[in-house]
Amino acid sequence: MTDKDRKYETLEPNQYPLSLKESRLAPPRLYYRGTLPSSDAIGIAMVGTRRPTSSARELCRRLVKSLQGTHAVVVSGLAQGIDSYCHEAAIEYGIPTIAVIAQGINVRISGDRATLAMRIVDAGGCIMTEYEDDFPSFKGNFPARNRIISGLSRTTVLVQSKAKGGALITADYCLQENKLLLAVPGDFDSEPAGGPNLYLDQGKAMPVFLPESLRTVAGLPKILNERNEPEAISLKQIEAIGCNLSCDASALFKQFNGFKKTFQELQDECNLKPANILAILTELELSGLVHTPDNFQFYFNGAT
Repeated sequence: MTDKDRKYETLEPNQYPLSLKESRLAPPRLYYRGTLPSSDAIGIAMVGTRRPTSSARELCRRLVKSLQGTHAVVVSGLAQGIDSYCHEAAIEYGIPTIAVIAQGINVRISGDRATLAMRIVDAGGCIMTEYEDDFPSFKGNFPARNRIISGLSRTTVLVQSKAKGGALITADYCLQENKLLLAVPGDFDSEPAGGPNLYLDQGKAMPVFLPESLRTVAGLPKILNERNEPEAISLKQIEAIGCNLSCDASALFKQFNGFKKTFQELQDECNLKPANILAILTELELSGLVHTPDNFQFYFNGAT
C-alpha cells in the first residue's frame, strides 16, 4: 500500500491535538494520516541528530520505555537516527507516536522511513504535516516542521545533537514558549553530545542523567490504578536500573513514594534534621526520583 492509497484528514486550528491548539507556533492548517491522540495525552518531543552514536538506539529505547504507564505521546520528525529510534521504541512499548514531516501529505516517503511511517499509523499513531498534497520537501520546510514538533509537546528532550545541529531549532522553539527543555548529557569530546552539553552548560536545559528517570524528570504522573492512586515504583525497580540509594534516602523515598510534599511537611512527617532532609532530597533529585518544578513542593516519582 502506497502513501497515496491511504486516506488523510484535514485539521483546522480549533481541532489541533495536544498542546498545539494553545501554541503560538501553530500553523494555519494541518493534514494527517492515522489516529489522533486522546484529549488527556501529553506530547513529549524527542529529537536529535541523524548521525548518533552506536549506543543511541538503546538509549532511545530506555528513554521511551520510561514513559510507559503514562499519558505520554512521543513526538518526533521521522528523520534517520534519533527520530526514527524514538518512533520505533514507542511502537515497541505501546506508546502512541506522532511523526511530523516536512513535505506534502501525499509525497512519497523514501527508504526505511516509509516502512516506519506505515508502522506508526498501523500502531495507532499518525503522520502529520502542514503541507498538503504533493508539496515538495524543500530545505526551508524543516525549521518550520520543528516548530510544530515543539508546539505539540509539553516537554522537549534533546537526546543527541551536534553543537549546531538542527535539533537545536526545536529546542529553541521549546524555550521560546517557556516549556521544559531536557537534555541527555554525554562525553565532553563526543560530537553528538555537543548540543545537549552546551544547553546544559548554559542552564537552558535540565539534565536526564538516567534514561529510566525521564518520566519523573518530565513530571509525568502514572496513569491511576483502580484505587485512583498512581502506580508507584518499587525500591527493587530502582535498584534494577542501577540506582543505589543511601539507607536514609531509601527510607524517605519509600515513605513518600507517589506523593508531593512541601519541605515543611517533610519535616513534620519524618524524624530528621532539616540539613539531613536537604541532603537526601539532593540525592533523590540527582537520581531522577524527585523533582521540584516550583521550588516549593517536592514530587516523588511523578506524583501529581
